[in-house]
Amino acid sequence: MARVAIVTGGTRGIGRAICERLKADGFTVVANYGGNDEKAKQFSAETGIAVRKWDVGDHQACLDGCAKVTEEVGPVEVVVNNAGITRDGTLHKMSFDDWNEVMRINLGGCFNMAKACFPGMRERGWGRIVNIGSINGQAGQYGQVNYAAAKSGIHGFTKALAQEGARVGVTVNAIAPGYIDTDMVAAVPEPVLEKIVAKIPVGRLGQAEEIARGVSFLCSEDAGFVTGSTMSINGGQHMY
Repeated sequence: MARVAIVTGGTRGIGRAICERLKADGFTVVANYGGNDEKAKQFSAETGIAVRKWDVGDHQACLDGCAKVTEEVGPVEVVVNNAGITRDGTLHKMSFDDWNEVMRINLGGCFNMAKACFPGMRERGWGRIVNIGSINGQAGQYGQVNYAAAKSGIHGFTKALAQEGARVGVTVNAIAPGYIDTDMVAAVPEPVLEKIVAKIPVGRLGQAEEIARGVSFLCSEDAGFVTGSTMSINGGQHMY
């Protein structure tokens, strides 16, 4: 029987690439999403991957959503915490709501999903959790104190939870993408984007599929001795 994987924020961008790769690897994939019903329906029709809607920043919604997936599809053995939002602005312009919402979803979502699925992984003696961090959680970024703090928190969360899972067959790792050619990056003004690319040693944006390949490895049997790590996939922009 195929192992069940949930990918949060799984219907677009990096999340979609991860879903498609894990499906190709033989996992039964469920893509979580939080907003656009029409886009999610289109994604499911195009990929054949089931979708489930809940807010990863809502603790009870995660518990209920994962329990329903377990009941309908099977025990969740892989969780990829990919869902994230931005509410950029310098500190003196940033509202508490802008701060809190990014922390609630980007970092809180990792806790909520782990809380829902980690106990079952421990009991079964096998599990994979992969948290999507960011180069900006490693290096910081002007105008992103909320996003950088949340992503940096993900890296610390990963290292701590890895120590809880290591002896019971559950690995916990993170990937820190650099600038990837997604809708989020496409929204950056062209002159700003040109400056960003100029700082990337390989001279281009990354592709979502390149992040998905990293996730694929960390979710595999071959990665059983890899835990508590952060894999940087950023074209050499930040060597951490």
